[in-house]
Amino acid sequence: MKTVKASEFKVKCLKLMDHVAETGETLVITKNGHPVAQLGPVTQLGPVASKPSTLFGLHRGQIRIKGDIVTPLDEAWEAEH
Repeated sequence: MKTVKASEFKVKCLKLMDHVAETGETLVITKNGHPVAQLGPVTQLGPVASKPSTLFGLHRGQIRIKGDIVTPLDEAWEAEH
């Protein structure tokens, strides 16, 4: 993993971003000799970067239904009192 000083990164930011995009190499940005940030290639875009065309199936595999969600509970709601 290549390291770059923050001052050098500030001057060559766009060029270094292009280098990361082309090579897939991750850069560590240092300040006073200590690593403070990491610049790496995007491997997978999350929901913020790519908007789904439909919400159907958006949370597939993330939500679990426990128990019966169809049968009434036979309990009075607070709103009914």
